[in-house]
Amino acid sequence: MAEKAYANGTTLDVAKFLQGLKFTRFHLWILILSCLVTFFDGLDFALIAYTLPYIRDEMHLTDAMTGYVSSAAFLGQMIGSLVGSYVADVIGRRPVILICTVLSAVLTFVTGFAQTPEMLMALRFVGGLTIGGLLAPAWSLNIEAMPAGKRATAVTIIMLGFSVGASAAGPITNFVAPSLGWHYVFFTCGGLTLALAVALQFMLPESARWLVAQRKPRARIMPLLNRFDPGTDLSRYTAFELSDERNVAKEAGEPFRLRIKRMKILIPADSANPIVRGLATFLKAMSELFHGWLAWITPLIWATYFCSSFAIYLKSSYGVLFLEILGVERLNAAWISSAGGIAGAVAGVLLLALTEKRGPGWITLAPLVAIPFTLLVGLGIVLDGPLFIPVIFIGMIAVGAGHAAVISITSIYYPSSIRAMGGGWASFMAKFAAVAAPILGGYYFLSDQNAVLLGYVATATALAGIVVGVLAVAHFARKLGDEQEREEAAAQGERAATA
Repeated sequence: MAEKAYANGTTLDVAKFLQGLKFTRFHLWILILSCLVTFFDGLDFALIAYTLPYIRDEMHLTDAMTGYVSSAAFLGQMIGSLVGSYVADVIGRRPVILICTVLSAVLTFVTGFAQTPEMLMALRFVGGLTIGGLLAPAWSLNIEAMPAGKRATAVTIIMLGFSVGASAAGPITNFVAPSLGWHYVFFTCGGLTLALAVALQFMLPESARWLVAQRKPRARIMPLLNRFDPGTDLSRYTAFELSDERNVAKEAGEPFRLRIKRMKILIPADSANPIVRGLATFLKAMSELFHGWLAWITPLIWATYFCSSFAIYLKSSYGVLFLEILGVERLNAAWISSAGGIAGAVAGVLLLALTEKRGPGWITLAPLVAIPFTLLVGLGIVLDGPLFIPVIFIGMIAVGAGHAAVISITSIYYPSSIRAMGGGWASFMAKFAAVAAPILGGYYFLSDQNAVLLGYVATATALAGIVVGVLAVAHFARKLGDEQEREEAAAQGERAATA
């Protein structure tokens, strides 16, 4: 790589340096660690879906209470996604991931002691806070580290870890619950997650791009950059920049302008009052989510992720119960759901390899395949025939692939200083669907076979919403890319004029 491609005197353009690299061992290391984090995150999160039939029998849960138990973790995720993502943009990706992983392990283990539905709901809610809090920082860590053309694929791969972990909850439950009871499923998985949490304290790196965006000291940035490319001497660089994004951190000290009708209120970011200062910083960061073409992209991402979450969480919450009600034996239903989840995540990675080259519009391939297969079940067309299991399985794969692909685009359009916040707010909005899906499922989709079929029709409707949303995001993403190229060219012209 030619030095002039990423340097200007003693100033290193970290964006061009990272994007110009080939995929290195350090990239692989970050990806593996992130996959382990999301694997155990998905494992702990999905345990309730696979243990629910046992819990339902032991605690004699009504359909409505079953829905509340399932949705408790999703509600926690909603809040956790906002808090964790905002804190990750303030103190860094690494500390948030470490803290959330430890708490997730402890809370999963403690859930095994639950004796009542109310205690179970409370523990699942608090556990959901930690699960929601670490996903957006994990996405951001990988997006900010990967070379050009690998960012969305990296997010999909780490979410493959989540999906594999969620699917692994099925076999673990099948091996442990019949002989020892559902409580020991949580004890086992909580202990395994805690072992990972201890190892991460010594292994997980921080994001170099975040350090640059926050104008952190050279002593923290340079060791990370050297790990990406040990063969290049970077010792002479004393300053760092990110040419591909606006310097949001530099503008953080400016007052936030709040307009209410014809009034203009300035909230100073340098106020002596910490509450006022924090409010100004938060509001300015929020406003950046809607800067320029992001004013269109952000709400479209929220809507698309909402539809995708409704489809995937209805499946993940009640996939086993749905199949049981449709006549599939419980253990077989768990194996089918697990295999479908893993296959869907793998298909999502393959889909993103195509999407990185041809644009986000290709994400629609997955929901377009899933819609007819889901309707074949929902309309009862294949219910009693030999095609029932194959159609169910292919539908699961397509739904999972589409969800993985949608997640991959939730953070890539934002500057590094607010990237985790962008992903966190998308996750927050999506969790409205994640909370609604099990509650609505408990009320309307569990009572009998016809109710289950209605659940599949509802899933097909949500999939149609994904298609519309992704195509709209792709349209405005092209406009955002053109705008960023113009801004970068203008910045280079200014630097050349002052050189």
